[in-house]
Amino acid sequence: MFVVHNRISAPTENADAFEESFVASMRTTLEGVPGLVRSTLMKPAGGEHPYVSTMEFDSRDSFLAWMKSDSFKAAHANVDAPGMQMPSSIESFTIVEDVRA
Repeated sequence: MFVVHNRISAPTENADAFEESFVASMRTTLEGVPGLVRSTLMKPAGGEHPYVSTMEFDSRDSFLAWMKSDSFKAAHANVDAPGMQMPSSIESFTIVEDVRA
């Protein structure tokens, strides 16, 4: 499993607009993406911490293929959408162990 985190610094005064826009984009651009297992948007529990968007793919190759896809282009096409101008930081990981209760 290949996991990507995107930490997005959305200001609190734009939080509702950011969430609405981001979630709408997820719902319209991610359905049927090959190799995508799960995608989440997590809201900070308090303070000015960044939002975290997480995407879980079955492999790194699936993630790289998504980055070249029409789905990726569509998800990032509206540069005026709330949050698109915000600083972000991308991190990627390969899962070593996954223990489920």
